[in-house]
Amino acid sequence: MRKWIWLMLLVLIAVAVVGSRGSTFFEQRPSPAIVERIPVETPQPQPHSKKVDSAPQVSTDKLLTHIQKLNFQRYTTKERSLTRTYITTELRKLGWKPKLENFSDGVNIFAERVGTNKAAKAILVGAHYDTVALSPGADDNASGVAVVLEVARLLGSRSTPRTLQLAFFDKEEAGLLGSQAFISKTARLQNLSGAIVMDMVGYACYTRGCQKYPAGLPITPPSDKGDFLAVVGDTEHLPLLNAFQNSQNIPSIALNKQQSNLPPVLTLPIPLKGLLTPDTLRSDHAPFWYQGVGAVLVTDTANLRTPHYHKPSDVPATIERSFFTGAAQIVVNATTALLEKTEVLETQPSS
Repeated sequence: MRKWIWLMLLVLIAVAVVGSRGSTFFEQRPSPAIVERIPVETPQPQPHSKKVDSAPQVSTDKLLTHIQKLNFQRYTTKERSLTRTYITTELRKLGWKPKLENFSDGVNIFAERVGTNKAAKAILVGAHYDTVALSPGADDNASGVAVVLEVARLLGSRSTPRTLQLAFFDKEEAGLLGSQAFISKTARLQNLSGAIVMDMVGYACYTRGCQKYPAGLPITPPSDKGDFLAVVGDTEHLPLLNAFQNSQNIPSIALNKQQSNLPPVLTLPIPLKGLLTPDTLRSDHAPFWYQGVGAVLVTDTANLRTPHYHKPSDVPATIERSFFTGAAQIVVNATTALLEKTEVLETQPSS
């Protein structure tokens, strides 16, 4: 009888070891439902623990207030000027010193908070603020602007090794003109470790078939529901992309646990700088790729999901607040972790 007991114990141990192995790089979260993170009361010391193991909590109210304040077409010269006034005013309230950077077709906004380690370089967080004609662009891209402003609020006074830079690009809808002008300043790129670009992060759909995918993706689509946040990065800078893959493992400082729920994250490593997948080059991250700077696009997948893309119906009422809040928190989590790093974000050759 004792032999049978020992055999059963060995079988149980073997099953536990196999079940504890990590998942594959592209495996979807076990459940499409929003995940609640519960703080561990008695954490055990980890050999590779980071200095910062928590990220500040985003405010749904502040995010949605920015969406409401930007609820107008931002296409004409006057409209884009009003938008810049709003953004720079908000940044100054938070202690930032924004600069307007003119280029031939428009005006970018730039600000930075210097880090404690110059050699660690900078992380840029950005979004475009213009719209197409006749659309108020709540999702495209007031949602991205709102998240950058929330990053400015939460991380502007935080001391980190890396410098935090903020950029608001003009004329994205006219052909990525603002980001192309931004990266033309080569001296600036020398101090840049990586860029995080938001373009439409506020729309979700939960019915089967509401999510579409472009041809040529390097993965099998995980779902035909639009309940996840997509993060697109180049294969030359996988550590930058991995920060988002790991972003749900960073607990947020939340007064209300319900606010700490996060949507699943789909990370997409794109080879050959998008040559085989041109749909992955449609936003302001692409010019960074072609300058050799690691950049990720954070998106709800735009017209592959939302029926309001570039239409007058892209209004604040269509923003899915729970998804939007979770998307913003994921960006804050990943940015917090990246600002604390000092190692390079380039993909290292396998040994």
